Amino acid sequence: MRLTAKPSKAAELENFLRDGLSAVLEEPDTSTWYAVRFSEHEFAIFDTFTGNAGRLAHLAGKVGRGLITHGPELLDELPEIEHADVLAFKLTNESGQVQE
Repeated sequence: MRLTAKPSKAAELENFLRDGLSAVLEEPDTSTWYAVRFSEHEFAIFDTFTGNAGRLAHLAGKVGRGLITHGPELLDELPEIEHADVLAFKLTNESGQVQE
């Protein structure tokens, strides 16, 4: 999901995304969650789930509700959720072992 901050709200959107991590850590079916920044006003969230139930629970969770509540104040346009299937991936754990 790409997020475009209103010109004067980029710092607030960045803080919202950083603060969102604590809520996402409580979601057992959210496998990965990334909040990223592309440019001064362009951000995105990329996440993966153990299944569709986890995705739906995440969308109804604290970050999703926060975007609904604060989105009109922070965002220049409505975000569009894009769905994709992961075809391949590589994860490395803290001890350097690759997880496929």
